[in-house]
Amino acid sequence: MDAFTAGLLQRIRATQSDLRHARETGDDFLAEVEQAELEDLQRLAAEHGVPVTAAVPAC
Repeated sequence: MDAFTAGLLQRIRATQSDLRHARETGDDFLAEVEQAELEDLQRLAAEHGVPVTAAVPAC
């Protein structure tokens, strides 16, 4: 796995964790921000052929 792929998957995992935390604490604004970030990262992964569904568990 190259550095780009590893870094992207790590950012996705961190964003998913932050999104879960925002939802659990009821921070709706932060949850929206994290959801948008996650969607951007998933789009970036798709554009570069990085499979995220198998590598990163869903929220």
